[in-house]
This record gives sequence, structure tokens and C-alpha cells, in this order.
Amino acid sequence: MSTNDRPLVWLHGEVRTPPLSQQARIETGVLLRRIQQGESLGMPVSRPMPSIGKRCHELRIVDEDSTWRVVYRIDDDAIVIAEVFKKKTQATPKDVIEACQRRLRQYDDIVGGRE
Repeated sequence: MSTNDRPLVWLHGEVRTPPLSQQARIETGVLLRRIQQGESLGMPVSRPMPSIGKRCHELRIVDEDSTWRVVYRIDDDAIVIAEVFKKKTQATPKDVIEACQRRLRQYDDIVGGRE
């Protein structure tokens, strides 16, 4: 990690093999690294998630027999990971959205609040 890279802050979830395949885990790591280095990713690998909050996005990882999502927020000083989950339906489940919102609020309370 270079001194200009933003660190990853994991609030919930992890990227491991299993349950992700080795290829999906490596792809997730490469994409997170690009985000850390300041690259703005778009579709089809990442999309904004304004339903969760400002600067929130989800990585879209297609695995052998599953589709994974990594919900993250881009802060000035870090990339904050709020959730890693297996996508089972077309829409993001309401409980996932609410859990991400709660985790990010708690994180902001601890680090001094953000907008």
C-alpha cells in the first residue's frame, strides 16, 4: 500500500475462500485496491447506492455459482466496508440496507461524524 492509498475500514463481513472462489476473492481484492488508489469505478463492477447514503456504492462480483456484493463508502481518509453478502434477489434486501446505514452511523459517531 502506498502512502497515498486510503486504508480499508471493515465494519462487517469479510472476503474469504470459501465461500468465495479464489478467483472471485482475487477480483474483489483488485477492485478494492483500485478504489483505495482513488479510481472511480462504474458499471458493471460498481454502482452508487444512494439508498444507503452519500458516497456509498456496491461492488458486483460474479462468482462461479453466486453473485456477491461489497457495500462500501468512499471517505476522504478511508474506504469503509459496511457489508459483504451473497446476492439472492434482484433488489438489495431492506435488512441489508438498514444494517449498512446503522453501521455507517455508528462509525461516524466514533470517528467524529461526517456528512
